[in-house]
Amino acid sequence: MIDQVPLSHVLIVSTLMFFIGAYGFLTRKNLVTMLIGVELMLNAVNINFVAFDRYLFPSGIDGHFFALFIIAIAAAEAAVAIAIFINLYRNIRSIDVEEVDKMKY
Repeated sequence: MIDQVPLSHVLIVSTLMFFIGAYGFLTRKNLVTMLIGVELMLNAVNINFVAFDRYLFPSGIDGHFFALFIIAIAAAEAAVAIAIFINLYRNIRSIDVEEVDKMKY
């Protein structure tokens, strides 16, 4: 099935996902939406790894292992980030980025 999809289409989708994630990360002030932006960027990288592995080295599965590694890292990153967000919300009742400096006082 993936043989029918050209590599350029996969790269366009992953590029769009990456820049949508970067836009979300850079423009949002809510920590949860920033985390979603980071996750979108990591998933775009995963798509690139799998697509290049499939089209350049069809017999190998190195790209799949890199993608699994990134998924594991993303899961750990999301767990730590959500724990930080919960602690922030308990202390300052907000997850707005501009109010995070209030933890100093």
